Order: sequence, then structure tokens, then C-alpha cells
Amino acid sequence: MLEAILEFFGEFLLQLVIEGLVELGAHWFRKPARRRPNRWLAALAYALIGAGLGGLSLQIFPASFVHGPWRVANLVLTPIAAGLAMCLAGHWRARRGHAVLRIDRFAYGYLFALSLALVRFSFAH
Repeated sequence: MLEAILEFFGEFLLQLVIEGLVELGAHWFRKPARRRPNRWLAALAYALIGAGLGGLSLQIFPASFVHGPWRVANLVLTPIAAGLAMCLAGHWRARRGHAVLRIDRFAYGYLFALSLALVRFSFAH
């Protein structure tokens, strides 16, 4: 049982680190915009970036951290946990008066993590 928990933690940590780096990059390169892009276009962009980085992560970590029947549970639970973590990060930023981007919200963080997890689930050894 401890092994399964550590496997979930490894996959969650990988997704959280990748998502955190994307968030930092988005905040770093953020330009003040007069108008926000369409939310559906932003969702598509986060899904494509997540899938692309999921593919890139397979080059570094070709094997899934979670094995056996737990892989499906990981596919469901890890993106939810990553989305919640991004939501908490967004809440923390908002309380301090910092800019909150879309990835700092649950839905966009979840979508990013889900697309990353789907790629890893589909193509990891």
C-alpha cells in the first residue's frame, strides 16, 4: 500500500512541478492586455500545452510512476489534486494582490493536468 501511495505522489509531483513552471513562465511573460482571450481558446491552449509537455515528460521519464490497475485511479485523481493545488496557488496570489491568471483557477489547472496525464497514461511504458 505504501508503494502505491509513493507512486501516486511521484506522478502528482511531476505534474505539479510542470504546471508550476508553466504558471511561473506565464506570470513572467505576462503582458497587460486590454482584452482577455476567449475562454475556450485559452482552454484549448492549456490542453495543448499540457499534452505537449506530457509528451516531453515521456522523454525524461518514459515509464509511468504508477503501475497496474492503479493507473486509471491515477488518471482520475492526480489531475484533480493538481487542479486544486493551482486553485490554492491562485487564491494565495489573489490574497496578496498579485495578478491571477487562468491557470491559477481549478478548471484550467485541471484541464492542463488532465491532458498531461492522458498523454502519459496513453504512451508511458
